[in-house]
Amino acid sequence: MTKIDIRTTVREQYGAMARAGSSCCGPSTNGCCAPAADPTALASAIGYDAAELQRILPDGANLGLSCGNPGAIAALKAGEVVLDLGSGAGFDAFLCGPKVGATGRVIGVDMTPDMLAKARGNIAGYTQRTGLANVEFRMGEIEHLPVADASVDVVISNCVINLSPDKPQVWREIARVLKPGGRVAVSDIVLLKPLPEAVATAINTYVGCIAGASLVDELKRMMREAGLVKAVLTPKSAYVETLITGDDPLYQQVRAGLPAGGSPVDYITSMDIAAVKPGACCAPGCC
Repeated sequence: MTKIDIRTTVREQYGAMARAGSSCCGPSTNGCCAPAADPTALASAIGYDAAELQRILPDGANLGLSCGNPGAIAALKAGEVVLDLGSGAGFDAFLCGPKVGATGRVIGVDMTPDMLAKARGNIAGYTQRTGLANVEFRMGEIEHLPVADASVDVVISNCVINLSPDKPQVWREIARVLKPGGRVAVSDIVLLKPLPEAVATAINTYVGCIAGASLVDELKRMMREAGLVKAVLTPKSAYVETLITGDDPLYQQVRAGLPAGGSPVDYITSMDIAAVKPGACCAPGCC
């Protein structure tokens, strides 16, 4: 498919998820081919605190689309500006809001109108639960962010960059919007080795955040060429293991497309990805 085809398909499928109020794994007559795993159970398995979710999140913000917990690796501080790429229904954006406090701000960007409408509709519930009005959502593609140069302290993203048909451009945009010394805290699906062709070319494995994922070395190269430094990539196997154990239909399909005896965990992992945009100082230890 062309980049336009990929973007259109992803937008349509994630729009269907927003309307259904749950995650889906690909094309079917109703837009979703299977029910999601329990979103709360999945969030707990990948490191979210259930009590925090209940205290902060408005109903409908957790669609079970996470593959990690970027807020946990971001070390957010009061007063910081956070940008969430592919913010969906607002799950991570709302969780970051109390961490940056009333003097900080969280901007979510999403290209799917239904997701954007759902996130904006959730703001009132977030404010009622927290007393904060520091989260906003903007329409836009993560390859062309509606955010000014050097205006963001932290960029987060959760299982979204793998969906982009132009990942080098995404990483360049991340570097553009970060302030000098700003940092990246991303959770994403990454490939440990190339997928067999039958898995790599299936559209539902692309929408399901698998076929579009980067290989580890490709990811490192894109970050480096974008100008980001101090990259730390930490595999997190719990996400894939949880979906396999729960007989997730998409991962059953992946397993069927692998060589005999192969497992999805041999090919696919969730990964915590951290990096820094060099600061104005270029002395040893501060760039």
